[in-house]
Amino acid sequence: MGEETNMGGSLLLICLIASWFFIHRWSQRNKKGPKTWPFLGASIEQLMNYGRMHDWLVQYFSKSKTVVVPMPFTTYTYIADPANVEHVLKTNFNNYPKGEVYHSYMEVLLGDGIFNVDGELWKKQRKTASLEFASRNLRDFSTKVFRDYALKLSAILNQASILNQIVDMQELLMRMTLDSICKVGFGVEIGTLAPDLPDNSFAHSFDTANIIVTLRFIDPLWKIKKFLNIGSEAQLDKSIKVIDDFTYSVIRRRKAEIEDATKNGQQNQIKPDILSRFIELGGRNATDKSLRDVVLNFVIAGRDTTATTLSWATYMVMTHPHVADKLYLELKAFEENRAKEESFSLVQCDKGDPESFNQRVEQFSWLLNKDSLERLHYLHAVITETLRLYPAVPQDPKGVLEDDVLPDGTKIKAGGMVTYVPYSMGRMEYNWGPDAASFIPERWFKDGVLQNESPFKFSAFQAGPRICLGKDSAYLQMRMVLAILCRFYKFNLVPGHPVKYRMMTLLSMAHGLKLTIEKRP
Repeated sequence: MGEETNMGGSLLLICLIASWFFIHRWSQRNKKGPKTWPFLGASIEQLMNYGRMHDWLVQYFSKSKTVVVPMPFTTYTYIADPANVEHVLKTNFNNYPKGEVYHSYMEVLLGDGIFNVDGELWKKQRKTASLEFASRNLRDFSTKVFRDYALKLSAILNQASILNQIVDMQELLMRMTLDSICKVGFGVEIGTLAPDLPDNSFAHSFDTANIIVTLRFIDPLWKIKKFLNIGSEAQLDKSIKVIDDFTYSVIRRRKAEIEDATKNGQQNQIKPDILSRFIELGGRNATDKSLRDVVLNFVIAGRDTTATTLSWATYMVMTHPHVADKLYLELKAFEENRAKEESFSLVQCDKGDPESFNQRVEQFSWLLNKDSLERLHYLHAVITETLRLYPAVPQDPKGVLEDDVLPDGTKIKAGGMVTYVPYSMGRMEYNWGPDAASFIPERWFKDGVLQNESPFKFSAFQAGPRICLGKDSAYLQMRMVLAILCRFYKFNLVPGHPVKYRMMTLLSMAHGLKLTIEKRP
């Protein structure tokens, strides 16, 4: 009798739980956002779609301008409507900081750098950085560095074309931008873009750390792994040690160089890189840890973002032949006009002779500077259209300090996360019209004149008080590199090579970009 009673009670409990689950799911049949489960929220669906999360969100954004994703311990609210984005990034800016959750996830890599802090610490770094980016010395130094490494990249492509080699363009661009930002940021030559493409422990560890800290956002067990020092967190710990050993050694060496130069009255010998400037400006308050955080934040901003954008731009140009041809004609006309202005004859070269071809590319590169590059309007449109569809930072989360209501009526609870999603925003017809999903550089012209868009609609560089300080520097390097690449080379995707993104903080390609190369006359 007792066993029957227990069995009956168990069956009743099972039926009640099953009914509860059924009623819960039935109540969501008309819900526009992800379906949830009791206790688990939408975590199961999100985990199942993690590898294609950006496109998963696009599906929901096509039905609703705001997507709410309940999770076990918090709620993520994703936004794609420019009015909501403006509210979060500008109108009620103080209510949406990076927040403690984001800081805890990223602290191991970014520390207390500008991209990972709020309040006075952020304001102080922002003020210093804005003064540096406005510096003519830094701009001139950056221009020279960007030109030098673009020419090194071109020399490698020239050789590959002669040998009919397949290259991974994304890897080459990552090496080029890492070398560039280490030169601009650290003032050191790390040489990853050498012709033999040597392994570099700093570069490898930096990529590994980036992947693992991104995984923390959906891995509820990461703190346990960190405590036990197992799995991905053990791998992260090893990567951070390599990063820190390299960074701190450079900092100590640079501090000693600056101290010696100051003692000997040779301030003009101090290097113009970002690290040196922060050491000078910080004085005794510039601890090794604070300098490490500053520089690594600039590395992640100036290396990965630029390389991923250049990779997607190369892919877009090669898969849209009419764009490649139009861009080539603009660059040819630019070259001829600039040569006339400078009163010199263009060197003739044999495409089969590597040295004469390299000389020809170098001659062209000297026509490129900040002012002349700004004349290349179609090139600018190609880069901007790439960023619209493939923003380097595909989504950017913010914390929530106090309850709020977005312009579209969505209620936001304190302690949650609000994320604006540039990847989805660029694909929404309600933002860009019926051809939103198509790559059309011409959309950036009106009556033949290049146009800008509201940063709350074209949000690749963020907007409001946190709008990207390095935007002009990024465009300078991307114009410089693409002008050389698209003037002198034609790229062909290796047949069957898959091109899709990898889930990281930034929108890099999961399998690289495998190409063959032809030289242009």
